[in-house]
Amino acid sequence: MWLYILASQKNGTLYVGVTNSLSKRIEEHRDGRGSEFARRYRVTRLVYAESYADPNDAIAQEKRIKHWRRSWKIDLIERANPNWNDLYPTAHLD
Repeated sequence: MWLYILASQKNGTLYVGVTNSLSKRIEEHRDGRGSEFARRYRVTRLVYAESYADPNDAIAQEKRIKHWRRSWKIDLIERANPNWNDLYPTAHLD
């Protein structure tokens, strides 16, 4: 199971989600089928991903992060990906 964060651009709009197939889910977002919010705000850049063995842990972390302040989310992203590079083309996703 994957916890992921998408961004529209560096310091742009953020989207937090979970999925069991990150590559499939990112493709859905990029095709405009991922979520209404992501499509409306063009949130398609994978800037953070974390793998979990237990789906319950991934879902619990997603719920926590969704309630975080924006600055905490940005800190999380920048610790792992300081340049906000799109990780999708180079990540080992599934």
